[in-house]
Amino acid sequence: MAKISELTKIKVPLGGQEIELQQIDHVEGGMSLLRIRIREGKRFTIFDIDPATAEQWATAMQHWANSQK
Repeated sequence: MAKISELTKIKVPLGGQEIELQQIDHVEGGMSLLRIRIREGKRFTIFDIDPATAEQWATAMQHWANSQK
């Protein structure tokens, strides 16, 4: 069984996609993952990623965002 905690929801202004970030805590084994749910119309894309992958992704996105200023 897993406990799901909502972290944030983001609405993309140009494409209209909805991005949800959730924390997934697995009761058995104690592992926590970050769930990224992207909704485009009726279609969903879901990623469950570990903390190291989340950090790499966040760093790459921050570098890109900073380069756009």
